[in-house]
Amino acid sequence: MTIRSMKFTPEVLLGAPRRSSAIPNSSGTLAVYTQTSYSFESHSKTNEIKVLDIATGRSALICNDPGASSPQWLDHSDQLVWLKTKANGNTSFIVADAREVDKTYMAGTVPGPVSDLKVTVIEPGKIGFAVSGKANPDGSLFNPHDAKRPFSTGRLYNSLFVRHWDSYIEPQKNAIFYGLFQRMPLNPATRTSGKYSVSGLTNLISVCGLTGVESPIPPFGGTGDFDISPSAIVFVAKDPRLNPATHTSCSCYYCPMFSWTSMDQIKTKVHAMKGLEGAMSSPVLSSDGSSIALLAMRTDGYESDKNRILYVPNPWNGEMIEAFSSADGEGLWPLSPYGLKFSNDDKSLFVQVEEYGRGVVYQLPLSNIRHSTPNMLQKLTYSGYVNDVFPASSTSSKLLISSNSLVDNSLWSIVNTEDPSDVRVVSSIGRDGATFGLSSTQVDEIWYRGANDHPIHAWVVKPSNFKPGDKYPLAYLIHGGPQGAWNDQWSTRWNPAVFAEQGYVVITPNPTGSTGYGQPFTDAIRGSWGGLPYIDIEKGFDYIEQNLDYVDTTRAVALGASYGGYMMNWIQGHPLGRRFKALVTHDGVFSMHSMMSSEEMYFPLHDFQGPLWKVPEDWDRWDPSRFTEHWQTPHLIIHNELDYRLTIAEGLAAFNVLQMRGVESQFLTFPDENHWVLNPENALMWHNTVINWINKHVGLPQVTGQR
Repeated sequence: MTIRSMKFTPEVLLGAPRRSSAIPNSSGTLAVYTQTSYSFESHSKTNEIKVLDIATGRSALICNDPGASSPQWLDHSDQLVWLKTKANGNTSFIVADAREVDKTYMAGTVPGPVSDLKVTVIEPGKIGFAVSGKANPDGSLFNPHDAKRPFSTGRLYNSLFVRHWDSYIEPQKNAIFYGLFQRMPLNPATRTSGKYSVSGLTNLISVCGLTGVESPIPPFGGTGDFDISPSAIVFVAKDPRLNPATHTSCSCYYCPMFSWTSMDQIKTKVHAMKGLEGAMSSPVLSSDGSSIALLAMRTDGYESDKNRILYVPNPWNGEMIEAFSSADGEGLWPLSPYGLKFSNDDKSLFVQVEEYGRGVVYQLPLSNIRHSTPNMLQKLTYSGYVNDVFPASSTSSKLLISSNSLVDNSLWSIVNTEDPSDVRVVSSIGRDGATFGLSSTQVDEIWYRGANDHPIHAWVVKPSNFKPGDKYPLAYLIHGGPQGAWNDQWSTRWNPAVFAEQGYVVITPNPTGSTGYGQPFTDAIRGSWGGLPYIDIEKGFDYIEQNLDYVDTTRAVALGASYGGYMMNWIQGHPLGRRFKALVTHDGVFSMHSMMSSEEMYFPLHDFQGPLWKVPEDWDRWDPSRFTEHWQTPHLIIHNELDYRLTIAEGLAAFNVLQMRGVESQFLTFPDENHWVLNPENALMWHNTVINWINKHVGLPQVTGQR
C-alpha cells in the first residue's frame, strides 16, 4: 500500500500500515515481515505477509490471508512457514518459497489456535518448532470452538485472580507446545525435493512434569517469554507456589530436547538466583543451546524494578552470572534493559535498553562477563526506539534493526557492529516521516530542574508548519505507568505528532518515576504519586512559560491516560489545574481505595507501600477524590467497560463529581474496549472526541466527524 504525502490526521495515523519487525534469512538477502492496515472507506482490515529484498528495499507480497501470522524462515534456503487460523479454530502450517509465492502447501494442522511460532534447524530436512496456545487442565490443546457451553454463566472463585486485564480467569492456561517439520525424501520421478510435514504436537510444560506453571506469562507474554535451539527450549514463568495477583517472582526453565517427537518426560533444570526474586523476561539461547541469557529483577512484587542481565554459561551446573554486579547489590549500570539477543558467534550479547528518552542497542562481550563493567559496552544506535535486533545474516557482523521514532512509524536499518557509524536505511514507510508530512525538524527536547533540583527531560513536538515568531497553544501530555516514559517512539494511541498537527506545541515531560534515567529516579515515585511527579510537572509548566516564547501557556490543555489520567484528576484538585483551559482523563484513578478492585494487586501494594488495612494513610495521602471541592476546569473523562485494571466506576465517579459541581464535562465510554482503545473505528471516535474537546477550549477548529 502506497500512501501519498498528506496532512497527518487521526484517520491517517490509524489507517497507515503497521509493520512488524523484519526477520532476515540466513544469507541476509531477504527479510520477512507482516503488515496490517485499516481502511475507513471499506471499514475493513488487510493483513499481509511480505518479503523485503534487502539490497533494493523493495517488498513482494507473499500472502494476504486475514488468518495468517508468525512467518519464519523454515531452513537455510528461502522457504517460509507461517500459521493460518481456520474457521473451526484449528491452525495450519503453510509453507512457501519466498521467490515462488504461488507454490504454497499445507505442512500440517493442529487441533486448536496457536501463535508465536519459532523454528530451529536440527539437521537438513529436520526442523524443530515451538508455538504457544491455551491448554486444557489435562494438557491438551484447547479449542474454544469445541468447548461445550455450560447451562449456567456463573463463575465461582476461591482465590485471586478473578479476572486479569480484560477477561475473567478460566481453567485453560497458556502453554508452550513443540513439534517437528520433517521433509519427505526426494521424489525420483519429478526430481523435486520433498515437502515438509508436521510431526506431533506436545505440551512442553506437561511433559516436563510441571504443575501450575504457565508460559507465556499472561496477559502480554509471547515470543519474548521463550526461545528454542536444536538442543533445548528455555522459558520463563511465574513461581507456581505464589499467587500471581500479588507476586511477580519468576523462574527460568531449561528443557533439553533429545527428541522433538517423543512424549517421554523431560528432565528440566530450573534456574532462580538468590537475591533476584522478581520478574524474569527475554530468555535467549546460544546457537547450540548450551548457554542462556535473560533479564531478571531483584524485588518480588515490583513490576518496574531494574532488569539485570544474567548469563548462564552451563545450564546444568546452575551457575548464574549477573553482569555489572556490585557489592551493594545495586549494580554498576543504572539502566534497565528490555531485550537481549546472542551474536552469531555467541561471544557477545546485543542489549536493548531505554536511555534518556530513546531505545538503543549496546553490545556486551561475554569473555569477561564475571567482571563486567559498563565501559565494556559498545553503543550501536543513538536515536529512535529499537523494537528488535537480528544478525543481518548467519555469518555477518552487521545487524538488521527494526525501529521507529516520533515521526517515523517503521524503519529498518543495517548497522555495522565493527563501525556503528556505518548505518544504511533499508526501508521506511515514510523516510523521516515524509509520507505523513512530518519531519525530524519538528522534534526538539528540553531539560529543566524539577523537584529537589533534579534534571527533568521532555520532548517537544511542533506543528509541521511551525513559524518562528508565532505562538502556539500547549498540549501537555503526561505518560502512564507510572513507571514509564515518553520516548523517541511511534504510538498509535498517544501520538504527539497527531496533536501537533492540530496546531499545538506538544510537550511530554518525563517526571519522577520515569524509566530510562536510572533506577533510583524510577523508584522515587513509590509513596509519592501526587508528590514529586506533580512538582516536576508544575515546574515544567513554569519552565515552558518562562523560556519557550513560541508557546502560549494561556491556552494550555493537559491530557493523560492510566497514571497520566490519575495525574489529570490530581491536577484538577490542585493549583496547577487552574492554569489549563481543559483536561482529559483516560482510564485514570479517581479514588485510591478503588484500586482494591484492580487485578494485579502487587502494583498498588508496592507503590502505596503496603496493603490498605496496614498503611491507610499512604493510600489516603495521594487520593484525588479528597480534593474534589476544587474541581472547576472543563474536563473530558474516558473510561472503558472492559478495563479491569482500573474499573469503569473510576471514570463514572469522576464524571458524576464534575456534573454535580456544574463543571463543563463529557464522558466517553466503549463497552468493548479494555485499558486501551484498539478497534480502529473506536480509536477514530476517541481521537475526534479528544481533539474537538481540547480544540474547543483553546480556539482551534473542530475536526470532522467519524465516517
